[in-house]
Amino acid sequence: MVQTAQNAAIRGPQFIRHLARMIDVGVTPAQQSLPQRLSQWLDWTHSIALSTALDSEPAAGVGSVLPSASVEEEECALARAALAKAIKGDGPGARAPAAKPAPAVEGSADAQADYAPFRQRYQTMQRSMQSVAGRLRGRLRDRLAEGTADMVRLAEVDAVMERALSPREHTLLAAVPALLGEHFERLRQAGDSSPADEPASQDPATPSGAWLDVFRRDMQSVLLAELDLRFQPVDGLLAALRTR
Repeated sequence: MVQTAQNAAIRGPQFIRHLARMIDVGVTPAQQSLPQRLSQWLDWTHSIALSTALDSEPAAGVGSVLPSASVEEEECALARAALAKAIKGDGPGARAPAAKPAPAVEGSADAQADYAPFRQRYQTMQRSMQSVAGRLRGRLRDRLAEGTADMVRLAEVDAVMERALSPREHTLLAAVPALLGEHFERLRQAGDSSPADEPASQDPATPSGAWLDVFRRDMQSVLLAELDLRFQPVDGLLAALRTR
């Protein structure tokens, strides 16, 4: 109960709040501001490139009056919807993996469920999200580079930030499957325990075997939240394109 109360007070992106509710670790507020953290993440080469992009006076692109951004908006919306559909298991071949039960010795088959298929599923979706979001981000930068000088500058700054922060983003998000694996084990142990024991999930106590459905819902929620997180740069560039 103490851990639940601490997690409930956490502010931040939905992705962080989902993870904080599921993992059994203390989460403390950041002691540094965003500019301070960025100064640690950017090396000198990235800092120079960013300074150049911010301080230079780029010429306007080939089209000072851009056509409607409706084509890009539709492409981004369709791509995002397709990823969300795959996460929910509604797309072709995108159903969530069934747990692979080991030969039963004691307890239910659910108690012997294997996390490996879920890890593989999550990592596959991460690769898809990274690929799609990166492609759309590059396309939107190309469109901005055709516009006014401010749009050209924004495209250059975004390109520098993507090169600088993508490795750190990849490292941090690559740790999520391991965190979900710990959540999987806690739910399994809670499902095997007596009903009087406190459940590891935020959901109400569930009968034996139902913990696997709880985990599937939790994993889906984290994936959808990560999708929103990965699309934030895309949304920002789209917004800039709309305000041409």
